[in-house]
Amino acid sequence: MLWFLFCLGLLLGGYFLYGRFVEKVFGIKSQRQTPAYAKHDGVDYVAMSTPKVYLVQLLNIAGVGPIFGPIMGALYGPAAMLWIVAGCIFAGGVHDYFSGMLSVRNGGASVPAITGKYLGNNAKHFMNIFALVLLLLVGVVFVSAPAGMLTNLINEQTDMSVSLLTMVVIIFTYYVVATIVPVDKIIGRFYPFFGALLIFMSIGLITAVSLSSDHSLLGDYEMSQMFINMNPNDLPLWPALFITIACGAISGFHATQSPLMARCIENEGDGRFVFYGAMIGEGIIALIWCALALSFFGSVEALSDVVATGGPGAVVYGASFGLLGVFGGILAFLGVVILPITSGDTAFRSSRLILSEYFNMEQKSIRNRLLMALPLFILGAILTQVDFGIIWRYFGFANQTTAVMMLWTATAYLVRHNKFHWVATVPAMFMTAVVITFILNNSTLGFGLAIQTATVIGILAMVAITVYVVMKSKHTQFINEKGERLDDDGIAIDCNGVAIRKGSSAS
Repeated sequence: MLWFLFCLGLLLGGYFLYGRFVEKVFGIKSQRQTPAYAKHDGVDYVAMSTPKVYLVQLLNIAGVGPIFGPIMGALYGPAAMLWIVAGCIFAGGVHDYFSGMLSVRNGGASVPAITGKYLGNNAKHFMNIFALVLLLLVGVVFVSAPAGMLTNLINEQTDMSVSLLTMVVIIFTYYVVATIVPVDKIIGRFYPFFGALLIFMSIGLITAVSLSSDHSLLGDYEMSQMFINMNPNDLPLWPALFITIACGAISGFHATQSPLMARCIENEGDGRFVFYGAMIGEGIIALIWCALALSFFGSVEALSDVVATGGPGAVVYGASFGLLGVFGGILAFLGVVILPITSGDTAFRSSRLILSEYFNMEQKSIRNRLLMALPLFILGAILTQVDFGIIWRYFGFANQTTAVMMLWTATAYLVRHNKFHWVATVPAMFMTAVVITFILNNSTLGFGLAIQTATVIGILAMVAITVYVVMKSKHTQFINEKGERLDDDGIAIDCNGVAIRKGSSAS
């Protein structure tokens, strides 16, 4: 119990201390008009209250990932909780804050447009393709996973019999509607209620296992085991753990979601609570499910047996009903099911907006929204026929690669504006080494190289990329015809980022 509370305290402290430091490095402008007002269209650019925006952001980013990922990560032992804490504070929170605030500063632009501005057109084209592929994979994963869980719940707990295909069709139909209608009609109206259900699920489950006489919250693990790899399948901790636990630590999917709420926040000062704070909230969810997976089944070996027979969904089902009974279990289980559904619809919504930016097509008319969305749903429907395990593996790698690109984008922004770029550069370096090592070492998705060889190449590539991004960004400033450096608003600034005068636009 003390280990869990210690990790929880670190996450909360990270928000108040490191989150404030990141905000200071970025440099908010509270008087600057946000896109919700500057580009109000009643569809995607709609001002909403800060608590509502926070809950929507949390539900957008917290799909099945911060539950399934930590459950799979728990197979490595309590060490997984260390990555959730460190990753969330120093990587995920930074990633989410900059993906949201750079969108705010650039008129609510999507992640490919932001990447293109700070890393160049080649990076923009790469991100357009990668972000769309990632979002399609997310949409498919977040159809298949909740459909399977709901089908199991209905068939197990009622006299009804529902097929998986029927549930997939129902969820897909909802996605079509939620992707097309204005953001405040469904997402802004109902997600706060879903957020309350999510909070009940999280608090209820962790309280139940803490008070249970049959299950001790991490009580069967020694402190010495907190720092070792306990995976019963002999899977290496490096780099697989950092791909397995993505949502809840750092997730590139969040970079595609943050612009949705960047178009809705009322003030730049809300950014730390909405973007960094939602990441901390997701980290707490991930921490809870990692602790539950480790505690409820008694040992890593027992957890491995459950995962092998029924996947992470079986862990969710067993823990929810085992700790809270039938009624409480149904509510907790529904709280888990809602997470992927509320992320799946916004995944397709983000895809629509990225495509509309690429084709420069306004989205105020419903005809244009349908024109952008329908091809995405057709592709998504086709991909639901692919094995879930294959989709999940590709999602994990694509997810973390997108996070790497967003972190390097934040680095480029900070370097150009002569700010302390290491808050973004250090996690960018680490995650670059992770994804390159993983794809070189993994025999299923990648090249099957020996882990030592893959690691050396990953580190060398990380160093080369770091030098390239930092040096290129130093020599690629936004300047006017007088040779003066400009900020994002086209205002001439000195070497310390202080405005000289208002004037000409960037060239």
